[in-house]
Amino acid sequence: MSGVATPVIETQAPEAPAYHAKGYAANSATSGLANFSVPRRELRPDDVQINIQYCGVCHSDLHQVRNEWQSTMPTVYPCVPGHEIIGRVTKTGRAVKKFKEDDIVGVGCMVSSCGICENCRAGDEQFCVNFPTLTYNAEDKILGGVTYGGYSDSIVVREAFVLRISDKLDLAGAAPLLCAGITTYSPLRHWNVSKGQKVGIVGLGGLGHMGVKFAKAFGANVVLFSTSPRKTADAKRLGVDEVVISTNPTDMQKHLASFDFILDTVSADHDLNAYIELLKLDGTMTLVGAPEKPASVSAFNLLFRRRRLAGSIIGGIRETQEMLDFCADHGITSDIELIKIQDINQAYERLAKSDVKYRFVIDMSSLK
Repeated sequence: MSGVATPVIETQAPEAPAYHAKGYAANSATSGLANFSVPRRELRPDDVQINIQYCGVCHSDLHQVRNEWQSTMPTVYPCVPGHEIIGRVTKTGRAVKKFKEDDIVGVGCMVSSCGICENCRAGDEQFCVNFPTLTYNAEDKILGGVTYGGYSDSIVVREAFVLRISDKLDLAGAAPLLCAGITTYSPLRHWNVSKGQKVGIVGLGGLGHMGVKFAKAFGANVVLFSTSPRKTADAKRLGVDEVVISTNPTDMQKHLASFDFILDTVSADHDLNAYIELLKLDGTMTLVGAPEKPASVSAFNLLFRRRRLAGSIIGGIRETQEMLDFCADHGITSDIELIKIQDINQAYERLAKSDVKYRFVIDMSSLK
């Protein structure tokens, strides 16, 4: 790419694995997940080896395993998913300074980036110009093939992409913070959501329930938009100030031009214009859900009242650590259902039906 710095990558043959971890992998889009021997590398000087205790199940795991993103992120099989990792340090490379054996740590959606582009230097590794190395299904520049994720009992990760986990946090509930948490925290922080603002959260799922918790912790007046009246009671339990059924035009009309910020977490196709109209002057609506089809947006809805439509994806390592520390100070974790790894295929079927409140987390001690 013209004008973009190229990372220096060692031109050498792939290394042989140092050991194999126990894990679960999908061998095709329809095979389901089953036992798999996961190759892991020898520790380099800046590497941390982690015994994985919990791994969250993200909806993107389901999409990736079933190759539903084949046009943009085709799946390479065998695929070992998992990018919401909590575990204990078992070994460190000789140059590692931030972590020691027995520390409780986390790993999110990235395990490396070029480190030299403008975005990486600014702490926005998720926007690495040369693209970050994702925790799974990304090119593995050391072992060759692709990276393998957290549905395993062990992983080796660069120190710079390992995060501290406070002992104040429930470890299982903290796992989804590494993706669902930072995905919602980052845009709320970036657009300066603060006390007294009126904030809308579209959708109450794995992302939406975290958006509600963060917006409330920031002091906002939080309104949940849902197509399901059945979610009203649970939304109130989570601290929502008001629930609006988005299929009711009268209820939607009551909120015209009144929101400072709206976080849209829905990945199903839906009408963005209905929500853009609810923004006040200079209001922002940010998408963190990823509908399959392109959305139609009326320019006039943006032109009048100088509204903004934006997007956001996870966060950099520095911001993710900030988020984890914020959660420890405010007692925030994800609402989860703990499962055994042997139940992962049934969990995927339930996830496809949105039958979980609000995140599955795998107890990796079940991997025998």
